[in-house]
Amino acid sequence: MAMSVRPDEARVQEIGRELFERVAAERQAFYSADRWTAALFSWSLQHEDAKLQLFRFVDVLPALDSDRDLVRHLREYFEGRDVPYAGLLRTALGVARVAGRLGDAVVGVMLRETVRRLARRFIAGSTPAQARRAALDARRAGQAFTLDLLGEACLSDAEADVYQARYVDLVQTLGREAPHWPSAPRLDSAPWGPLPRVNVSVKISALHPWLEPADPAGSTAAVKTRLRPILEAARARGAHIHVDMEDRRLRELTLKSFMELADEPEFRHERNLGIVLQAYLKDAEADARRLIAWASRRGTPVSVRLVKGAYWDYETAHAELEHWPVPVFETKPETDASFERLTRLFLEHAEAIDLAVGSHNIRSIAHALAAREARGLPQGALEFQALYGMAQPLVRALTERGERVRIYMPFGELIPGMAYLVRRLLENTSNESFLRRGFAEHESPEALLADPERIPVAPPPRDTHDFENEPYADFTRAAVRDDFAAALAAVRPRLGGNYPLVIDGQRVQTTERLVSVNPSRAGEVVGRVAAAGAAEIDRAVAAAARAFAAWRDAGAEARAAALGRVAAGLRERRYTLAAWIVFEAGKPWAEADADVAEAIDFVEYYRAQARELQRPLTLGRRRGEVNHYTREARGVVGVIAPWNFPLAILTGMTSAALATGNTVVMKPAEQTPVIAAQLMEVFEAAGLPPGVVNYAPGRGEVAGDRLVRHPDVSLIAFTGSQEVGTRLYATAAATPGARMLKRVVAEMGGKNAIIVDDDADLDEAVQGILASAFGYAGQKCSACSRVIGVGRVYPRLVERLAEAARTLPMGPAEAPGTIVGPVIDEASRERILSYIDLGKRLARPVLLREPDRALDALGGYYVAPAIFADVPPTCALAREEIFGPVLSCMPAATFEEALAIATGLDYALTGGVFSRSPVRLARARQAFRVGNLYINRATTGARVGRQPFGGRQLSGIGWQAGGPDYLVQFIETRVVTENTLRRGFASNELTR
Repeated sequence: MAMSVRPDEARVQEIGRELFERVAAERQAFYSADRWTAALFSWSLQHEDAKLQLFRFVDVLPALDSDRDLVRHLREYFEGRDVPYAGLLRTALGVARVAGRLGDAVVGVMLRETVRRLARRFIAGSTPAQARRAALDARRAGQAFTLDLLGEACLSDAEADVYQARYVDLVQTLGREAPHWPSAPRLDSAPWGPLPRVNVSVKISALHPWLEPADPAGSTAAVKTRLRPILEAARARGAHIHVDMEDRRLRELTLKSFMELADEPEFRHERNLGIVLQAYLKDAEADARRLIAWASRRGTPVSVRLVKGAYWDYETAHAELEHWPVPVFETKPETDASFERLTRLFLEHAEAIDLAVGSHNIRSIAHALAAREARGLPQGALEFQALYGMAQPLVRALTERGERVRIYMPFGELIPGMAYLVRRLLENTSNESFLRRGFAEHESPEALLADPERIPVAPPPRDTHDFENEPYADFTRAAVRDDFAAALAAVRPRLGGNYPLVIDGQRVQTTERLVSVNPSRAGEVVGRVAAAGAAEIDRAVAAAARAFAAWRDAGAEARAAALGRVAAGLRERRYTLAAWIVFEAGKPWAEADADVAEAIDFVEYYRAQARELQRPLTLGRRRGEVNHYTREARGVVGVIAPWNFPLAILTGMTSAALATGNTVVMKPAEQTPVIAAQLMEVFEAAGLPPGVVNYAPGRGEVAGDRLVRHPDVSLIAFTGSQEVGTRLYATAAATPGARMLKRVVAEMGGKNAIIVDDDADLDEAVQGILASAFGYAGQKCSACSRVIGVGRVYPRLVERLAEAARTLPMGPAEAPGTIVGPVIDEASRERILSYIDLGKRLARPVLLREPDRALDALGGYYVAPAIFADVPPTCALAREEIFGPVLSCMPAATFEEALAIATGLDYALTGGVFSRSPVRLARARQAFRVGNLYINRATTGARVGRQPFGGRQLSGIGWQAGGPDYLVQFIETRVVTENTLRRGFASNELTR
């Protein structure tokens, strides 16, 4: 397709000035609908910090059941703050303080009514009947409508079924009534024929709880199953269904679901279907051309609602956190220019696309009108859409001009509607908002109508860091999915190979073998690995000892260069290594990829840290004396690694030792020795000298025990269970024949709790708990094992958790849609099942899934998620580490009681809090003393350099991995002091 032709800029300016003249009389009134709303907008426009605090309070308010809680939160958010509305708040809080409960009630009524009024401005009602009245009011005012159903995040099949039923009922109810509505020819017809009076917008996230970009086929099949009956109801009633676009993660799934359904024979000739395109996405034009080509082949046009996009903050922040390229244009002029290009492109293909321009920007609208004229299209060939409660003067101006305008009307209960409301508030008060600039700050028409293609755009500032995390794979991209699938296909034929030990650069075979199997299919052998005995461990330690001096003396820069080659090797083999992790450790796609990314992070982070740590220091700068302070390696390090992060943790402990000049004997877990063999190949390919790293897998009671007891091992780096770690600690302290005290760095287990406060956002809490408790089948030391619900939130929390976990996708790790894969081996499976049996006796089971015969037929080690409620805090289920997909829920009357339960164990690894109370969050920061405390997010997924990981008490010994102090454990320090006085005189140099 050729590039679109721009309309005459003079005509764009002419139409724009005409629209400004039409709205001029109402510009002042836009932000002053009523006293309180006007005051809120005024404050928010003038004070950015106060605005965010105010909107956070608005967000939490509907979750506060009692007036007492409301006043408490009001104090927490605003008392003592220098905010522009301090006088009003002081008055409100004073009334509450003096009048007690009556005062709380007065303040509660006032604030709730204010927020209700605010919500009614942007939300068309809480019930279908109220939304219907708003829709008919719009028709009487000369505007069409599309209804959008607000609600809680869809986290279970049961909730998805409810949403589907509500959509179908809405379409059928309005469809029965619509023929009796008064006729409105401008709204009910277009140049190509009649238009449906009923128009409903649908989000695919409401139709399936587990949309997985890595599994587009499975996800779209599930979406189509629930979307199809809605389309059938619409077709029967002559209604229009428009599929909304959400965040970029769901973009491809949305497009795929829409196009595949619209291509089905039943709907192939249906014109009353539409989809949204977001102009702020950098690849929006590619999507537009794809839609045009598809619609042309289909032979029946579809509608496209072109919008700028409502998730800019999320998309940019998420991309930064993941270290992905930012997917959206980063300046407003770039987005506006993209919007205009797409407008022209769609109008040039009006035979395939019915365009609806969704914008409140007069420049964008004027450009669309001029482009329509330039194409010679009739007036009804282009529709304009606006959000309910926004830009009413502009809506009226377009209506008076004879344009067809459709109002996007969300409706639903206030609590789930808060996210939508806050987005609208932010949009109205954003510094770059056209509504703010045009209706509140009264910028000149010339500035507001400027051609975005000609506005100079400076590149946004970039934060620069010495260390950047390795990006996770972006499975929304087809190329990434294809590469990962290809790696799995390439590795599978290599399963079942034989792997020797590697000692001093030599391959060493043994008579005993470790047989590694695929946890997803236990009959599939991943590899047969030589098992080191005590003699082989002695040989490996001797090789490491011989290599030590040269490696230590090579210097930090040389070691950093070597580790740089290791990191490059890991990157080069990234998907291949991830495939081995899928097959040997049973990790689903995203978890396996993250394991490799973390391994790369450890290497890069520690090699940079070691450079700084081992720079020579001169202390006490005095004439006549020089003091050199150096940090040197300790010697031979025994690395005993776990199976649950078979590459990341093994690489992390090993690279920490290597970066600081130590040599290493690696003993990987018995369940995952093949992945360790792949890592050993990377070390060798990077050119590390023989003996610097030695690969010595074996059984813990033989190889591990000898490594711990060996007198020439100076440090043991261990990650594993508390039982093994404490025994190892005691053994290492009593090593006969050792010339130094053996240091132990041990990361051990946890019984991690998440507290859900009574004001928490339940959507966020449930999603965070599910990810924390059941990701990788709960086999992470940071996994959530206990949930403590405060007060009234507990029953609803337990109910939603159980329903959501009931349909978590289970399957073999290599299946792209799997979230809960197998546990690692039969012993783990039997142990976990014994705890589930214990839970049946001691607590109230709220989720016990039925056996899956298809999974059982695979012969893997599968355990379905189990959730127990009302678990006694002192029972074994609540106190012992299970290391599987078992979750214990318990109530607490108060937040303090919840803290006491959470911290009442010997473990202190990770913890989490979901709350919107500033005071309680501050209290948690002070009193919830664990190694890693996570606030309003999952407790898993720590990133190197950002969330150093490790516990306290019986959860760990030593500094946190991936943090600024971790390498200190791998070094010793020494000082060389030199007297520089010679015959009574001193050099003028203070250092040498």
